[in-house]
Amino acid sequence: MTIPVVRGMAAIAADYDALLLDLWGVVHDGVAPFDGVIDCLARLRHAAKRVIILSNAPRRGHHSAARLDAMAIGADSYTAIITSGDATRLALAGRVEPWSRALGTRYCYLGKAADADLLDGLDYAPVAAPEDADFLLVTGSNETGGEDAVLDRAAGLGLVMVCANPDLEVVKGGVREPCAGAYAERYESLGGTVHRLGKPGAEVYDLCFEILDPLDRRRILAVGDGLATDILGARAAGLDSLLVTGGLLADAWGIDHATPPEPARLEAVCREAGVTPTAAIPTFVW
Repeated sequence: MTIPVVRGMAAIAADYDALLLDLWGVVHDGVAPFDGVIDCLARLRHAAKRVIILSNAPRRGHHSAARLDAMAIGADSYTAIITSGDATRLALAGRVEPWSRALGTRYCYLGKAADADLLDGLDYAPVAAPEDADFLLVTGSNETGGEDAVLDRAAGLGLVMVCANPDLEVVKGGVREPCAGAYAERYESLGGTVHRLGKPGAEVYDLCFEILDPLDRRRILAVGDGLATDILGARAAGLDSLLVTGGLLADAWGIDHATPPEPARLEAVCREAGVTPTAAIPTFVW
């Protein structure tokens, strides 16, 4: 297994008409955009490429758009934003699947206050304690702590967890933070039932395909730094994928985000994960 490593998007851009682009670890580090990203987005726009921001952010897309705007990445830099928060809201609004129809309407929320409006305007009501809830809605850690205690109580009550971000962790400004996916794993270890919305699940890719229809999937490239989310999800959706090694992997390896990966090390970590990208790139530059 040899994974091609390209130094910039210029080497492969002509092969694709659209990109599904991850945010954290690819476009920015949670605080600021990586060097070269804004230029790369501008060049893709000039080349008439369609770019859908596809993020496991546990918030509604307009919040992510506002954060990008604050980083000088305006709406003209991309075609649309789809988040795992959007997918969660749509799933609970539509109640199409049996599990969503069975949830009830009262939920105990676990996550940051800034993301607590995820279900605002829908037929759901937040409650303070698991004992008063029909289900648990998790977007991540909160500002006051005590997450494990809430999970223990909810599991004891047999509440279903709705996880609005399957990611296990994120690196924000060089500091690792747990994501909702980490709490989902712990909840399952307690015997709890979890429904995850977001990459690598099919529902977020289907939302992208609706926007890009009738574009041939062979002309769509998924770009991300998560093997278990971005790359696995792309494979399941029938897409080529580009692994950005300057995100989670660079942090795990203790290297600068722009340093090219050692081929043997890259192939070993992909083999261990059981998924191989079409190609890899150190950082998302032109």
